[in-house]
Amino acid sequence: MKAQPYEQRDKNVFFKTPEFKARIIELPPNGIMPECEMASYVVFIVIEGEAAVTVNQKQARLQAGQCLITEPATLSMNADTGVKIIGIQITKANDE
Repeated sequence: MKAQPYEQRDKNVFFKTPEFKARIIELPPNGIMPECEMASYVVFIVIEGEAAVTVNQKQARLQAGQCLITEPATLSMNADTGVKIIGIQITKANDE
């Protein structure tokens, strides 16, 4: 899959329902995904490269073949050498 730049990230969504959205994320060397508040659970699966992912101010380094799952959180990412990731958002169910 070819990914569009971050500014056109909506074009990178390849599956979407009201509860679930999957997209390809590709950052070039020294590329960043700015800090964002995510109201959903997020799953990152690294396909190529590596990136530093910050979740609520705690940093994790992910490499190809690794996965990170978060609860709703504040997220950001930077890729020193470039990275290609599948990002999946799963809506948190409302407690009724």
